[in-house]
Order: sequence, then structure tokens, then C-alpha cells
Amino acid sequence: MTRKTILNDAHRALGAKMVDFGGWDMPIHYGSQIEEHHAVRRDAGMFDVSHMTVVDLSGARCRDFLRYLLANNVDKLKKPGRALYTCMLNTAGGVVDDLIVYFRDEDDFRLVVNAATRDKDLAWIETQAPPFGIEVRERPELAMIAVQGPRARERFAGLLDAAGREAVLALPRFAAVSCGELFVARTGYTGEDGFEITLPEQVAAEWWQRLVDAGVRPAGLGARDTLRLEAGMNLYGQDMDDRVTPFEAGLAWTVALDGERNFIGRPALEAQRAAGVPTQMIGAVMDDKGVLRHGQRVLCSTGEGEVLSGTFSPTASKSIAFVRVPAGEVADLRVDIRGREVPLRVFKPPFVREGKAAEGL
Repeated sequence: MTRKTILNDAHRALGAKMVDFGGWDMPIHYGSQIEEHHAVRRDAGMFDVSHMTVVDLSGARCRDFLRYLLANNVDKLKKPGRALYTCMLNTAGGVVDDLIVYFRDEDDFRLVVNAATRDKDLAWIETQAPPFGIEVRERPELAMIAVQGPRARERFAGLLDAAGREAVLALPRFAAVSCGELFVARTGYTGEDGFEITLPEQVAAEWWQRLVDAGVRPAGLGARDTLRLEAGMNLYGQDMDDRVTPFEAGLAWTVALDGERNFIGRPALEAQRAAGVPTQMIGAVMDDKGVLRHGQRVLCSTGEGEVLSGTFSPTASKSIAFVRVPAGEVADLRVDIRGREVPLRVFKPPFVREGKAAEGL
């Protein structure tokens, strides 16, 4: 049965085209995906991300548990309110999910995980938690709205009282603060500045409308996907999964192998690193006309691979992609489009910086 977020009626009232996304009835666009994309790059847009799963962890050994559960090291989180992007791995080093962890107190951490991986994530976390005495609590009564763009912070802050405005505008990147019933994080999935706002379902529709009235443009999953790929951000299930290690997914920077910390998947990662990582994910640009899409075959000097995420970039006006190819120095990169081999350029993401196409794109 398809699930609906608390904002489903609001999307339909705005004329959204709705699609099934991981079992959720979600807006793909509200009339123009391109205009929504540009609104986020140039002004302020917002997304209903209430399908994401919020999981609160509590217990005296929360930090010990997360040091074991996650590939990145939560000891980097020294001040309450700070956040960390990380992968959660299986014993083979494959990515169970990528997520954000928030440090609220030593016995209180919050995870935000992907919607499509909810069931397996919760099962994995609950399986690992008992030896640490951790209570795992999903928070289905909470909704989430992401407000993104160069004017997103001022538009949202203008709806708060003086104390709330001061608190959210003082937030550094990758940090969060509670403002009454709102949990406001300065994070996002677009490459733009802004906030991800977690709030009770019963007030979500009211806040959505207040943001619309403040000039924040609703945007759907279509724009969210083009924005995140321009920003060089991975999509779970397309760019990595539980058969792919962070090393193969361009996420080595999220793995902390310093020290002797024992975390799930570490032995497998160390073995892979010693033996040599077999494949690599790289960025690619197509200067010819056409659109790069998931699953297309690619060829290069190191062998054959495929397009993972691919799209037409509205900001750069050309096709961009993540591709996975055998490890090594890549040259002569090409994509097979209906039997025609079209040249690609290797390009290190992000493809877009500060709202503009990156230099050299």
C-alpha cells in the first residue's frame, strides 16, 4: 500500500504531479521541474522530505554504540547540536545506508535515514543495539521540510520570533538547534545553503503554507535529483548499495580508519584497501547533445562500466553523470547511446558551485 506524508493534500492542492517513490506518493514536480530547479539555485525552494525516517537513540552508551555502528567517527561531534554525514556498513563493507547523525546529548543522538531503506535500516540498528543497552525509537509522528537556496535562510528565519531568528541564523553548517517544537538543521541535499526542519506532523501543513506565503517555491523530486547530482551527492540504491563499499562509491572521505576503533565493516574495508579497490566512481560530462541516464554502458582505458546517476544539468546546460568503471587511470571515456559511442570528459564533482557551473565544466 502506498504511503502518504502529512503534506500530501497540500501537494495536490498545488497541482503537483504525484509518483510512487519507494512506496510513498510524492510530488515529482508542480508544473515545471526546470523552474523549480532554478528557484533553488537562484532564490529559495522547499521539499517535503517527510518520507525520510527519523530515529532517536537513547542510553548511557550511545556514543560507544555509534562508534561501532558507523564508518565515520562520532567522536568528531564534540558539541551538542553538531552533525556528521556517514555510512552504516554491513560486515562485508557494503553500504547499508548513508545517513546524518546529530549529537544532542551524550545519551541522546538522532539519525535521519533514507525512506527506501527504512525497514532494513531499523532492523540492522535494532539488531546491533542490545549489547550497548540502547533504546531505538522511530519517530513517525515527525514531518520534515527542506528549505534550500541562497535566500532560504532569510525567508525561513523571517517567520520566527526574535530568539528563533537569532538561533537559526547563528547556526554553523552541519549543526542543528531546537526552536520550540522545531528541530532546525543547517544541512541539505542540493549544494545550496538552507535548513532541514523537523517538526510535529500536526503543524507541518501550517508551516508549509507559511513558507509558500513567504515566497519559498515548492519543488518536487525531479528538481531534488538534478540539484543533488549537480552538487556531487550520492543517491542510495543508484550510486551505492549494500554490495558496494564506500571506497567504490567515492565516499572514502566518510570512513575514519584512524586509531583502533572497531566498527562494523572495518576488517573488510582494510582488506579491500590492501588488495586494491576493484572499481571506482568518477564524475563525467558529455559535451555532445543528449542525456546521460542510469544503466548506460560506458567504456574507457581501464575497461567497461556503467552510468550510475545521470541527468541533464539545468545549471550547466549539458549532461552530467556519476559512472563506475574498473580502477586505474581513466582515459578515452565513452558512453554507448543506442550503439553509438559518444565521448565523455572525466570531471571531478561537484559540477556546480555556489549556484554556477564549476570552472572547466
